[in-house]
Amino acid sequence: MFMKRRDNYQLTPKEEELMQLLWEHEPILISKLIEFYPEPKPHFNTISTVMKRLEAKGFVSHNEIGGSFQFFSTVKKEKFRNKSFGNFIKNYFGGSYYGVVSALVEEEKISAKDLQELLELIEKKGKQNG
Repeated sequence: MFMKRRDNYQLTPKEEELMQLLWEHEPILISKLIEFYPEPKPHFNTISTVMKRLEAKGFVSHNEIGGSFQFFSTVKKEKFRNKSFGNFIKNYFGGSYYGVVSALVEEEKISAKDLQELLELIEKKGKQNG
């Protein structure tokens, strides 16, 4: 039996790719999961191994149906996204959200219009909380 733990929200690219498919199509059998996988499609055993790793990490669980395993997520996509984003900002921007926005401005990935909309959203939230 695998020890389930979710203290580390870091996934390999392959694990994250499978989680995205799982969140979109769950609950699902591995054979069906492979159908949704883009070409080149991995071997059944490869997907099975990755799903076992995800289960060991506490991200998925399964039900046995007629001798087959039907997998489902145990972590909501939004929770994973928020935790991963927070870790990304901590690791690459020293925890500075200002640094993230500054980098987006510097690399011209965000427009003045987008920034204005963000300011309006911040002001609206401030009024709701204050």
